[in-house]
This record gives sequence, C-alpha cells and structure tokens, in this order.
Amino acid sequence: MRRGTFVRWAVPVAAAAVIGGALGAGPVIAAVSGGPALPERSAQQLLADAVAASKDKNGPPAMSGTVQQTASLGLPALPQSGGESPLTLLSGSHEIKVWYGSRNRLRVAMPTQMNETDLIVNDDQTWYWDSAANTATRLKVKAGARDTPEAHRPATSTPAAMTPQAVAEHLLATAGEYSTISVANTDKVAGRPVYQLVVAPKDEGSLVKEVRLSLDGETYVPLQVQVFAKGSSEPAFQLGFTQVTFSEPAEENFTFTPPAGAKVKETTIGDEPPAGQEKAVEKAEEARKAAGDRLKVVGDGWTSVAVLKMSEADLKGLQSGQPRQDGQDGKADGAQAGAITESLLKAATPVSGTWGSGKLIRTKLVTALITDDGRVLIGAVTPEEITKAAGIR
Repeated sequence: MRRGTFVRWAVPVAAAAVIGGALGAGPVIAAVSGGPALPERSAQQLLADAVAASKDKNGPPAMSGTVQQTASLGLPALPQSGGESPLTLLSGSHEIKVWYGSRNRLRVAMPTQMNETDLIVNDDQTWYWDSAANTATRLKVKAGARDTPEAHRPATSTPAAMTPQAVAEHLLATAGEYSTISVANTDKVAGRPVYQLVVAPKDEGSLVKEVRLSLDGETYVPLQVQVFAKGSSEPAFQLGFTQVTFSEPAEENFTFTPPAGAKVKETTIGDEPPAGQEKAVEKAEEARKAAGDRLKVVGDGWTSVAVLKMSEADLKGLQSGQPRQDGQDGKADGAQAGAITESLLKAATPVSGTWGSGKLIRTKLVTALITDDGRVLIGAVTPEEITKAAGIR
C-alpha cells in the first residue's frame, strides 16, 4: 500500500483513450446558453487538459475543502443505528473534509454526530485516528512491500476513497462504446466555474439516465460527480465539494499527536501475519476465492448484471434477514446489515418466470433479484433485464 493509493486525483490517461474512441466522429459540444461561460472544449480537449494537469511533476494544486455525499436511491425506510458504518452511506447526506498539500501531505477527516475518523499522511508518517475506539494507528510500509499486489490495491475502505477524484476515475472507466458523451461549460460547483462531462448510456435497459462529472475550469480537478436515474430531475447519488479553496493548507492540519489516554498501535504493511493468524488468513483467502468462483457477469456495459451463486448457509441468512458474521470485528456491521436486509426484503415483490421464482427489489438506480434456487442478481438495469439475465445459466 503506497501513500498514492490514499488519494487518486488524476483522470487517468487510459480514460482519455477510452472516451476519445467513443467520440470517434469529432468534437461534441453542448454548451448551455447563459453565462458566465468557460471557453469551449470538446470532450477530447477537456480530457487532454485534465491529463496534462495530472502529469505535472508537482502533482495537483494544494487545496482544502468539504466534500458532501448524498444518496437518494429510493430505498424503503432503513433502520437507524447508533453506530456508523459504510452501510449508513446508502441514504441521507454525509460529509468529509480534505486537506491536500502535496503527494506526501494529506489529511482526510470523516466527522459524524459523535465521533470522527482521520487519515493523516505527513511525509514519512501516516496515522489513522478513530475517536470512537479512542485508537491511533501508525501505518508503516515494510521495505519491498510497495511492489506487492497489496501495495497497489485501492484503499476503498478509507475515507479518501470517498472523493470526487476517486469516483470520477471509476466512472470514466465505464465510458466507451456503450455511452454518448457531451460537454457543458456554464455550471458552477462550490462557487467555481466548471466543465461538465455528461456521460449517458446508449442502452435503454439501464436505469441510469446520465452521469455528470464536473471539472474545475482552471485546475481541471474533479469537483463533483452526479448520477441521475431515469425519470428523475434530482441526482440519485451525488459526491462533490460544497466548499473548496486552492491554496496551501496550514501546516497544523498535517500534524498529529495521539491524545492522552488513546490506545496507540502500529501496523506495518507487508509484515507476516502474527503467530496463530496464518490459518485465519488462509481461511479468508479461501473464502474470497470461493466467492469469486461463484460470481459471474451477464451482459456488457451499463446493462451488465452480476450473478452470485449463494451457499446454502448464506441464502438462509439472506432470506431470514440475518447474514452471517465472520469474526468479532464484523459484529456491529453484520447486525446493521441484517436489519437493512430485512427491511429491503419486506419491500420486495414476488416474481416468477421460466427461470424460476424469487423476490425482486428495485431502487432508482439498482435492481436486485433473489431467486429461490439460491442466486442473487444485481445490476443498474430494469426488472426486465434482470429477469432476462436470470434465464441465462
């Protein structure tokens, strides 16, 4: 795990090639009337500017700001929990604060009503602070570990993965032959003029109307990502800066000292697992491999559907609304996951066809089908597409 995996600021060169191929015929400009407007750019030009900015030897410009994530997926009322977990991001609004000085100086904070988690990178020191657990973990990278597969694995579980930059990179990777792309140049995000790259699925079977990526008109830093569902004028998912300043953050933002009374731990990435944990690691790896063997994808592009063959124990747990929990650390999240699953299943609709029978769950952006023969199908597609996929064995 390198420091670079904590933040992914740049639009990758590969994305420019993918979108350039999708535009084949030439510039696509959809400038909206009104002003003030930025100079016109085609999608190719815009991405070329973004890539050029990302290749600056000094990295992205210094900045700080507040990022808000909002989800309005059309889910049924979800049970409330006293704790915080990634599952809470399924609904409502959530904020993180970002300070970026250079590639080696970064801080990301995720405040909640009662607690806060912080990731602080300051040259050769990296800390992860969890106020709820009153624990400060110092992260180190073992010599040689930077070249391992784990070192290049995205840190999707860290708050830094919840930035417009990280989401933008993922969304741009889906563009290509399955999408139409246009550019608008008269919008603002966090008070700054932006270019909007609008990516819309060509396939009518997708529930996604369009994805809008807003790039700062001066720095080309992604400032916002919005996903719109068909039939809705408001975004079903939005992640973007509500406030941003392109200036050097104060040094104190990158300085961290564990508070008095805090439990201090040290973790070295690349170390061998502690004695007695080898079997647990092997078991976890076997479980991941087994899940991979049971997973397949039906279809292409925006209408692809993931099909997971559940084990008998997992299926019973899912149908009862109480998924299995492996280990003490997952107890709280597992309990909340069970409550949310139960809530979703209550809103499910019984369906049947030549493929069999099951329960259908539909939101603005995602459709899920749990079949009685032990399969779970999920995709950003219409119910017709999901049941069609269920018929493919």
